[in-house]
Amino acid sequence: MLTLTFFNHAGGAAKTSLALNTGHALAEAGLRVLLIDLDPQANLSAWLGHPLVPDEQTAFAVAVSGDARLPGPLRAHGLDLIPSNLHMALSEGQMMAQEGATLNLRYALDGVRERYDLVLVDSPPSLGKLAVLAALAADQLVVPVPTRAKGLSGLPGVLAALNTYRRLRPELRVGLFVPTLYDSRNSHDREVLAALRSQLQPLAQPLNYRPATWNDSAGAGEPLGVFAPNSPAAQEVRGLAQEIADHTGLRVTVNRG
Repeated sequence: MLTLTFFNHAGGAAKTSLALNTGHALAEAGLRVLLIDLDPQANLSAWLGHPLVPDEQTAFAVAVSGDARLPGPLRAHGLDLIPSNLHMALSEGQMMAQEGATLNLRYALDGVRERYDLVLVDSPPSLGKLAVLAALAADQLVVPVPTRAKGLSGLPGVLAALNTYRRLRPELRVGLFVPTLYDSRNSHDREVLAALRSQLQPLAQPLNYRPATWNDSAGAGEPLGVFAPNSPAAQEVRGLAQEIADHTGLRVTVNRG
């Protein structure tokens, strides 16, 4: 079982949409995929049709107790899901009082190791305890980086956080950086992409800015591969899923459609 966390402390980087849609593409390719939503905003959960869930269905107990097990997952579009809710934010205060609590999810995942090939964790846009919990659970991080000045300026914070997390998990590394929200018509985007290519490895092909398709997919509560399987956006997601597989050691071939 491989655990990947989609990580960036800045909001609007496309962590949630990438976790959902690459997870769906990899599940279509035959992998047993579990999604874990750790963001109290619960956008991933809402996208998959579970906007309101009780605390017992979330990873709250795991976050605050080293003895807790993951709850039974919900099922949506061929994916298993541990959803989130607003109360997940309260877990951060309880985690601060416990030594080693940020490793609780890592330990809890040992209990589902035989059930899944891949676990994808959607990290909140922060550097709080939930983000640390998400990062330390991972074997590797997938880091979306918008091709904007904000994306470039946020990179030092991401890399500094990674260096801090390595004190507890020396083997933790970035499996793939992913340029997102790319618009080739804008010279600024092209310049930022060139800067990312000179600074970061391994770097995926850029994911183009296609707000209509992405927003309509979210509104319909469906992954792109279900909502618009033949769209350019869905084809790009399948390509990205294959890149993630190739760079993180997953032995799978994604159907490009």
